[in-house]
Amino acid sequence: MSSSRQLPQGAHPRHGLDEVIHAPVRFSIVATLAAADKAEFAFVRDTVEVSDSVLSRQVSTLEKAGYVAVTKGYVGKRPRTWLALTSDGRSAFAAHCQALRAIAEGMG
Repeated sequence: MSSSRQLPQGAHPRHGLDEVIHAPVRFSIVATLAAADKAEFAFVRDTVEVSDSVLSRQVSTLEKAGYVAVTKGYVGKRPRTWLALTSDGRSAFAAHCQALRAIAEGMG
């Protein structure tokens, strides 16, 4: 059976998925950060519903990829950690979401 929308070899939208972002917890972290300029570690942890250690490991992976910037500081005398998507992270997330939409809409 032949389709009139045959794509060249390697053109399936899945090739646009970002393996770093694709993992469910990392995808959730990036989606949470995409909605803000920055977010406190505890807010992201609670929003994504993971433990401190799981979030820390996943953020390390995103940071190594250049997608997340980690900033440490204090609020009063209490240490705080803020997370923010880098411009590369925002671009990668947008491209990943575009690939997901293309797959979901049957363009592949």
